[in-house]
Amino acid sequence: MATINNKNGKLQLDFRYKGKRCREQTRLEDNQANRRRAKKIIDRIEAEITLGSFVYADYFPNSKKAKEFEELNNRILADKAGENSTPTFSEFSDTWLNEKQIEWRDSHMATVITNLKAYLLPEFGEKDVSSITKAQILNFRSSLAKEPKRKKSTLSPASINKIMTPLRMIMNEAADRYEFTSPFLGIKSLNSIKTAK
Repeated sequence: MATINNKNGKLQLDFRYKGKRCREQTRLEDNQANRRRAKKIIDRIEAEITLGSFVYADYFPNSKKAKEFEELNNRILADKAGENSTPTFSEFSDTWLNEKQIEWRDSHMATVITNLKAYLLPEFGEKDVSSITKAQILNFRSSLAKEPKRKKSTLSPASINKIMTPLRMIMNEAADRYEFTSPFLGIKSLNSIKTAK
């Protein structure tokens, strides 16, 4: 609990912030009127600390502690930013491929790598996996439907699904590991129309 003390005839505010004891000298003479004024200030400080909106330098700009707490807050923000960052699609797809290598035949691995290099990496490679959206995935799939295959005809639904399947697997795995919602939720494979022989 915060207190108001007398030091050399002037009021001193004594409170705790971020686990540290803080004592700040004021220029207020120790009298009843100034004690009431100091009480309002200390009550406001405690309320802001509780709400998480307290900025030390707003009250004590010349205090050594103001700089100390500013540096501490900057370190906490930097740490949080680091925790929230995720690898790029390119980085995570490398990890994912290395893990899948033991499960797949060489021929299947080669097909997946081909589709990754030709379609997925150019589109998503530099994006953080957690920043890829459902809209971007659907736009990408639409663009595949317009892409000519060997300059003759567009990609079939079956071919598009073969490109989209690794994307789905990579994004779902990344979402699971880095705890974000997969943008693939609600996106179904395209219906492949079988042609009569």
